[in-house]
Amino acid sequence: MDYTLLNQLAAENVSALKMELEKQFKELYGNASQSIQFFAAPARINIIGEHIDYNGGMVLPTAIDRYIYLAIRRREDTAINYDDIRFPGRFTFDITEQFSYKKESDYCNYLNGVITIMRDRGVAFPTGFDALFFSCIPDGGGVSSSSALECCFIAAMSQLYGGNISPVDNALIGQETEHRFMNVQCGIMDQFIIATGRKDSAVLLNCATLDYQYIPLQLGDYRFIVMNSNKKRQLADSKYNQRVAECKEGLEILNQARSAQGKAAVANPCSMTAEDLALLQEALKTAVPQTAPAEVIYRRMRHCITENQRVYQAAEALKAGRLEELGRLMNASHQSLKEDYETTGIELDTLNQEANKVQGCLGARVTGAGFGGCAIALVHKEAIPQFIETVGAAYLEKIGYEATFFQCTTGNGAGALV
Repeated sequence: MDYTLLNQLAAENVSALKMELEKQFKELYGNASQSIQFFAAPARINIIGEHIDYNGGMVLPTAIDRYIYLAIRRREDTAINYDDIRFPGRFTFDITEQFSYKKESDYCNYLNGVITIMRDRGVAFPTGFDALFFSCIPDGGGVSSSSALECCFIAAMSQLYGGNISPVDNALIGQETEHRFMNVQCGIMDQFIIATGRKDSAVLLNCATLDYQYIPLQLGDYRFIVMNSNKKRQLADSKYNQRVAECKEGLEILNQARSAQGKAAVANPCSMTAEDLALLQEALKTAVPQTAPAEVIYRRMRHCITENQRVYQAAEALKAGRLEELGRLMNASHQSLKEDYETTGIELDTLNQEANKVQGCLGARVTGAGFGGCAIALVHKEAIPQFIETVGAAYLEKIGYEATFFQCTTGNGAGALV
C-alpha cells in the first residue's frame, strides 16, 4: 500500500485521497454490493490546561489539521476485518463476540471497546464490516492519536448502524472506552475536542459540567509548531493513573479537613480556593497519604489551582489578541507541569528551554499527558525555519536522537469525510 502517496494527497486533495483509499480498500477486500464510506477525525493540541480535565478544571484545546482516515463497508455476514495502511496486517473478529482487552489485539482493543460500549447503550450490530485506516497523526506522540482513532470509529459506527450519536456523546463513548476497556482513567478533553472541534477556533471546556464555548483562534503572523520528542509513551504504561490517584487522595484529605470545620465538601481539585490549599497543607502535616508523600500531594493539588487560573487568563488573552501574554502563560504552565506535577522529563524540558532561546518564539509547553510525546511552541511565521533548525540541533546534541517538527493550523471535528 502506498503510504507516501496517501500522505501527500491528505495534505493537498481530499477528493483524490478518497479515490486512492477506495482503490486500496478494494485491492484489500474486493468488490461488494455495499458502498464504501469515508470518515476522518483530527489530532489535537491543548493550548493550555494540562492534567486538570480529570480534576474538574477548564481546558483550552483545538483540533488541528492532522487526521486519521477510515474507509469502511458493511458486510453481509458477521465478520469484522481491520487493517491499517501505515501498519499493515489484518485483524479478524466476529461482531457477535463478547470482547475483552487482549494485548495481541493491539489498536483493535480501542475499536472493540467502542463496539462494546455502544452495544451496552443499545446499538445493534446485525452485521460485521471491513475497515481500513490511514493516519497522518504521529502515533503515541502526545497529540491524541488513540482518541482520534476512537472518535473516527464512533462516527462511522453511528452512521453505519444508527444510534443518533451526537458529538458530545461521541466524546463520552470514547472516554468510557478508555476507562472500562483500556484501564486508563483519562479525562474528557481529548475526545471532546476531537469530536466537537471547529476550524479557526479553540474550545474553552469546563470538564466538570461539559459546558463549553468556542474561542476564536486568530494568531496573526504566529503559528503553533508541534515538537515531537519522539519519546514514545502509552498512557496505560505511564504514571498517568498514579497522578489521578494522587489528586483523588489529596481531595479526600482536604474534604476531611473541611468536614472537621463544618464545611461542605469540595467537588474536585480545581474547585479549591487558596484557603483550601492552605488548609490542605496544614492537614498534610498529620495525614499519612498512601499514594505519595505529603509534600508531593500538596504540589499536585497546587498545580490544579494554578493551571485552572491560567486557562481563564489564556482564553481572555486570545479574545483580546494578546499573544505575548499567551506565550507567558504557556511557559508558566510548563514549569508547573515540570515542578509540581512532574510529567515533563528531560526531552520535553529541553524542547521548552531551547524553544524559548529562539527570537520569534513567544512561549512553549508540553501538550498532552507528557512522559514523552509532544510540546508546542508559538512562533512567528518568519522565524519558523530557523526555529526548527536551531531547536532540532540543540535537542539532538543533548538527547542523542532527533525531534521532529510540524506547523499546524486548526481543523474540524470527527465525522464523514466530504
